Amino acid sequence: MWLATALHPPVPLFLTSHPCAKVFHKPQTSRFGFPLPSLKLRVSATKKQLQSRRPDKEDPLNQEKDDDQSSDVGWLPSFPHVLVASMSNFLFGYHIGVMNGPIVSIARELGFEGDPILEGLVVSIFIAGAFIGSMSCGPLVDKLGCRRTFQVDTIPLILGAIVSGQANSLNEILLGRFLVGLGIGVNTVLVPIYISEVAPTNYRGSLGTLSQIGTCLGIILSLCLGIPAEHDPHWWRTMFYIASVPGFILTLGMQFTVESPRWLCRVGNIKDAETVIRNLWGDSEVDKAIEEIQSIIKNDGTDVNSRWLELLEEPHSRVAFIGGALFVLQQFAGINGVLYFSSLTFQDVGISSGALASLFVGLTNFAGALCAYYFMDTQGRKRLVIGSYLGMAISMFLIVFAINSPIDEDFSHNLSILGTLMYIFTFAIGAGPVTGLIIPELSSSRTRGKIMSFSFSVHWVCNFMVGLLFLDLVERFGVGAVYAGFGSVSVASAFFAYYFLVETKGRSLEEIEMSLKPKRES
Repeated sequence: MWLATALHPPVPLFLTSHPCAKVFHKPQTSRFGFPLPSLKLRVSATKKQLQSRRPDKEDPLNQEKDDDQSSDVGWLPSFPHVLVASMSNFLFGYHIGVMNGPIVSIARELGFEGDPILEGLVVSIFIAGAFIGSMSCGPLVDKLGCRRTFQVDTIPLILGAIVSGQANSLNEILLGRFLVGLGIGVNTVLVPIYISEVAPTNYRGSLGTLSQIGTCLGIILSLCLGIPAEHDPHWWRTMFYIASVPGFILTLGMQFTVESPRWLCRVGNIKDAETVIRNLWGDSEVDKAIEEIQSIIKNDGTDVNSRWLELLEEPHSRVAFIGGALFVLQQFAGINGVLYFSSLTFQDVGISSGALASLFVGLTNFAGALCAYYFMDTQGRKRLVIGSYLGMAISMFLIVFAINSPIDEDFSHNLSILGTLMYIFTFAIGAGPVTGLIIPELSSSRTRGKIMSFSFSVHWVCNFMVGLLFLDLVERFGVGAVYAGFGSVSVASAFFAYYFLVETKGRSLEEIEMSLKPKRES
């Protein structure tokens, strides 16, 4: 997921992270269960037996496997629940994009036009609320569970949108944006936790990318709805009122979704957890899953009794370090800066409309998110994030070459456009979605909420710092030097992922947790 929010001025930024214990000899299928050509050969006792086998008589075992192959829709029972949860990220994307154009009309109508500090404050107050929301999410999830936390969190989202829409003063718009930020901060932590605990193991990565897809769609919708704002100075109020609608949909939708089976086990509702697992993962998974979850709880205790200081102990400290470092690297790899300058880059090639330039960026990000959806559970998280950062580095150095090389000006501008779109696309494939997904996968059941709260709080702090320092660095050193720095950080991020990340593809959360526990000396 996947998170980024600019400060000067607001533009849509996007999110915004082994060996298997058992090997199942199973026919290969596509993401939605359609059979792919099999490369595995069956070896019989003799060549003669192979030749004598009749093609019109199928082996019963093969027939059974083919039936399983054609009906492999293990993702489907969890999909509606994940889709409802991803509505939170749709709201996140919408609230990023909603400030892209109307900030000028808002400033003019509310009386602070031409004051860059107050305009920046209207945008940055969102980040302050998100930081507080992120820190508070972990304890809320521990106490209330995911479903109730989702529903409680819609209160500031709906109130914030309505207050912003009817604002008649600077203080009112600040209050509305702060409430929205508070709700978004909770959601950015909550959605990855919920998806990781509800999705089946083999589809956890692909379903996890739905959150980023939701963010992309929210941004694109807000940009499309923002087009009338260029001609109607009061249209921004309508856009804020519209933002309250998904909040009501989320509240209602969560009434029909399931609670996390892992949270149900931690609070002692074993029967309900069995029902959820049976409905979402299948009858064959119930006994094994319950046994693994209860084994973890027996060793560690419930996360209701966990403390923040436990993040300083192994193995929680290692995961907290990885989570915080991933978001530091993600933000200082330059996603905010690239998206800020993307509109200027598009102007150089004749695309003067900021909304149109942002739409190009949004569609590129959406295309990357769709690719991540397909590759997350086939290529694995670690390979995706390494490839993503290397692609981002190449894109940055391509733009630096276009800026500093004595080549044709038109060719240089086109090369910069190519580098910008490549950067956004490769970010959306790995660095955006994997960062938010892999942290809850690596976290223990006991401290998952608190590690996620800590990691996303680091994200919001770094987001604010990059937005604060970026323009000053550009004025001091130039765009080329700053972009070269972003490329260098991207290379460092790839090395960090190679040495510190553990592959989580195809492994249950309990299996991952057990593998990360320090071995006790006998």
